[in-house]
Amino acid sequence: MAELDIQLQHIQEKLQHLLEQYLHVKKENQQLKKEIENCRGQIHTKDQQLQLIQQQADVLRLGVGNWTDEEKRELEKRINSYLKEIDKCLSLLNN
Repeated sequence: MAELDIQLQHIQEKLQHLLEQYLHVKKENQQLKKEIENCRGQIHTKDQQLQLIQQQADVLRLGVGNWTDEEKRELEKRINSYLKEIDKCLSLLNN
C-alpha cells in the first residue's frame, strides 16, 4: 500500500505541475491576444495615417517643384518612418 500511496502522490505532484504550466500558458496566451489586438489597432491607425499621407503626397506632387531638397528629404523621412512602424506591427502579427 505504501508504494501505491507514493505513486499516487507522484501523480498528484505531476498533475499539480501540469496545472501550473497550463495556467501560465493560458495567461501568456491572453497577454499575447491583447498584444495582437493592440497591434491591429496600431496598424489600423497607421493605415489611416498612411492614406492621409499618400493623399497629401499626391497633392504635393503638383507643387513639389517649389520645394527645396531638404523639404523633400524631410517628407521622405516621415513617410519612411510611418512605413517602418507599419512593417513592425505586421511583423509582430506574423510571429
